[in-house]
This record gives sequence, C-alpha cells and structure tokens, in this order.
Amino acid sequence: MTQTHLGTALVTGASSGIGAVYAERLARRGYDLVLVARNRDRLAKLAGRITNETRRSVEILDADLNDRDALAAAEAKLKEDASITLLVNNAGVGAHSPLLDSDVDAMTRMIDLNVTALTRLTYAAVPGFVARGKGTVINIASIVGIAPEILNGVYGGTKAFVIAFSQSLHRELAGKGVRIQAVLPGATATDFWETAGLPIENLDKAIVMSASDMVDAALVGFDRGELVTIPSLHDGAKWDAYEAARQAMAPELSTDTPAARYAA
Repeated sequence: MTQTHLGTALVTGASSGIGAVYAERLARRGYDLVLVARNRDRLAKLAGRITNETRRSVEILDADLNDRDALAAAEAKLKEDASITLLVNNAGVGAHSPLLDSDVDAMTRMIDLNVTALTRLTYAAVPGFVARGKGTVINIASIVGIAPEILNGVYGGTKAFVIAFSQSLHRELAGKGVRIQAVLPGATATDFWETAGLPIENLDKAIVMSASDMVDAALVGFDRGELVTIPSLHDGAKWDAYEAARQAMAPELSTDTPAARYAA
C-alpha cells in the first residue's frame, strides 16, 4: 500500500494502452484517480484491479470526449474537484493514410479530440492549479509532431499543436507552481494502430515499444523535470541541439526588413 498521497490524477483515454498504464503507475505513486474513457466496462474492470492492488480511490467517468456534453462533464470535474493535482491528456486518435485518401469528416473529428478536447480540459484544470499554486499537466503528443512526414499530416499537425501548446504553457506557468510535460511516443504497442486501420503486426518490431516501457520512461523524464520527453530517442543530445537551434532563431524571426536573400 502506498503511503504518500499526492492528490488525484485525472487520466483520459484510460481504459487501455498508455492511459491504463499511467493509471496503474500513478496509483502506485500515491495518486487517487479519475479515469475517463468511452468503454465503461473496461474502466470498471481496471478501476477494480487498481483499487484492489493499491487501495487508492478510483472514480470512473465514461465519456466520449468527441461528444460536447460528455466533454463538458469532464471539464466540470476538473473545475470543481480541488483534489485534482494532475491531468494526463492521453485521449486521442490517429491516422496513417495519405491526406488525399482521408475522409475530411474523420479528420475533423480527430482535430476535435486531439486538439479541441485537450485544450478545453487544460483550460478547465489550469486556473485551479494556478490558484492553489500546485498542479501538473502531462500531454501525450507524438514523434509525428516533429516528424510529420511519417504518418497522416492532419494527425501530425494535431500533435505539433500539442507540443507547441505545452511549450507555451510551460513558459507562462513555470513561475506559478504548475508543471507541464509533453511526451512524444514513437510507435507503441496499443489499440491505436488497429483503430487507425494499420494493425500493429504490419510494423517492424524494432520500432515498436511496449506501453509499459513507454510510460515508465516518460515518468523518469518527468521526475527529471523534462518539458519534452522522447522515450525512443537514444541520443538525447540531438533533441538538445534541435531545441537550441529553435531557440537561437526565435529573436530573429520577426524584423522590419526582409532577409537579404529575398532581395529582388
């Protein structure tokens, strides 16, 4: 039984895969849980197992975050429950098909979940975190946020939003007691691939990480205070160089004259 109580963590997309592993790991760390997902039966089974193993309180909220009323219920929970100290924005969907072969309505639903729902849940949680001087948001992004050529471009665009949003939140909230982490998984062994229409059996095993390993690595990055964690990137210096180049460009991106190379 965990002795330390760290408050309550609300985890979206919690019924399986990455979200379920986060739920189990966070309970063992000392968090009570609010688990959000569409599949109530899966949630109830997971909640029962976690409660039996950790004796932590686990509340379930069966909600399709693409449904505005269900999303509003999750937002209300974040606004009203002052015990919540951690939000894990994990719910999301993906696609692998080329843009021109993709249904635009499906792409819009993906934006609604990956971007709009994540944004609204963050807006619901953060004011309370700031008021209490304590709180954490973990946003599950993806490597396609920095390598959008790998999969569907709308999917990559949604994850690029998550990374940029996280970086901006970090800059704005770091002095207010609120921590932000963006996690960029590579291919992970979850239901994601089946849902996206590309069964995981079609992927090279050398590029696929287990959900348990991914979450454990992400939590190590969290414990080290990382803003951006890329569990699969063995040479961390490459991310440091990438980020340093981005930061070096920042003061030069807006000037009153065009760059000389664009002179007529």
